[in-house]
Amino acid sequence: MSTSAPRTAQPASGAPCAGTVIDRLVEANRAYAAGFVDPGMGARPVLRVAVVACMDARIDLHAALGLELGDCHTVRNAGGVVTDDTIRSLTISQRALGTRSVILIHHTGCGLQTLTEDFRHELEMEVGQRPAWAVEAFRDVDQDVRQSMQRVRTSPFLPHTDDVRGFVFDVTTGLLREIDPQS
Repeated sequence: MSTSAPRTAQPASGAPCAGTVIDRLVEANRAYAAGFVDPGMGARPVLRVAVVACMDARIDLHAALGLELGDCHTVRNAGGVVTDDTIRSLTISQRALGTRSVILIHHTGCGLQTLTEDFRHELEMEVGQRPAWAVEAFRDVDQDVRQSMQRVRTSPFLPHTDDVRGFVFDVTTGLLREIDPQS
């Protein structure tokens, strides 16, 4: 975990922002849009690959994988696990937008390794309604990558499952470690 102070968004003028974090993000977007040039590209990823990864803020996927704007589709969620909604996104990515490869990226020190399905029960007790989704918590990150690869490879909705590979990203070194689907 980083010990440095959190970074705060500031407007183009460099002056501190008043308001909420979202207000600061909208102001940053205005500065971005002022210099924006339409890249003139379509929605089909150039490399025909979809990346499924954890939403962890420590992972800069484009930088870590050497990707440019337009290279891939990116699907991020808690843990990078393959859920029904992930399959939905991958199905649209493959069938409507031409992707053929899927790379799955989990990481070291994932927050889902500290949760259990008790989280769902506690949430139900708090709000009075049981979530329709599973937490998808796990203890063994390698095994969870294998499970995610299996879910992609066996989905009847995905026509392209020959090039599916899974990795664990080390948040302290930035390196990917490939997971053998058979181990």
